[in-house]
Amino acid sequence: MTASPRIPVSAAQFAASERWEENVEIILPLIDAAERDGVRLLVLPEGVLARFTTRRERIKDAAQPLDGPFVTALLQHTRGAAVTVVVGIHETSDNGRPYNTLVALRGGEIIAVYRKLHLYDAFSGAESDNITAADEVPPLIDVDGFRIGLMTCYDVRFPELARLLALRGADAIALPAAWARGLLKEAHWRTLVTARALDNTLYLVASGEAGAGCIGQSLIVDPLGVTIAQAAEAPAVITNHLDRERIEHARSSLPVLEHRRFEVDPTPRALPPVHTPILERS
Repeated sequence: MTASPRIPVSAAQFAASERWEENVEIILPLIDAAERDGVRLLVLPEGVLARFTTRRERIKDAAQPLDGPFVTALLQHTRGAAVTVVVGIHETSDNGRPYNTLVALRGGEIIAVYRKLHLYDAFSGAESDNITAADEVPPLIDVDGFRIGLMTCYDVRFPELARLLALRGADAIALPAAWARGLLKEAHWRTLVTARALDNTLYLVASGEAGAGCIGQSLIVDPLGVTIAQAAEAPAVITNHLDRERIEHARSSLPVLEHRRFEVDPTPRALPPVHTPILERS
């Protein structure tokens, strides 16, 4: 199949609830609207199977396997649809602490899975209290000839991961997130998403959860660091295009991938033995 020169993509943000059934009811119309509008990639927020703002250890009981009712409902709804959906869930694991997992769905099938590498043990967060860190590099998925890498929220603070995806051929990165509010955190989000796009001359399609404690502010940033779509804090859908000519222009005028002097080693380091010190509340 001939690769498309330009495809529409969307990032949708909403306030996730504690009940997976309510979140499915929000997501299914978003999929329908994306399919109706010809969107080829729909990026949804991180961990929207269930969101707990207090007693976050409850995610251990709420987590589901990939063949559980949450993902199954989305798979059934995408049968016959052309849109690719990237959504974050919490997936059960053998050790009782679930994975923070991205699932890419298309045509009623799971086409890729990525379990979060970098856990948010920073500022006032201690994600590793309840979540298991994975060790596998994110995959690339193909959407109409565009190669899309996957990252989750805190991953965006680690430039080597985005660089590795770019070197493996990514034209864009889908970034589901639930970015916590806090001092300077909105500036961090905008800076980091923009930097990862510009660092690697690729598109960033970033979806931010819009519930209590999260900033929303979904972004689509082009390969030269230009924000081409942006949401505020409320539920919203933003849409623009991935454009092959724009990627080629960026990489010819700013050939940072060719000029780099160092390789990225994809071997994960051992996890730190203790949490990062709490610096501030977020």
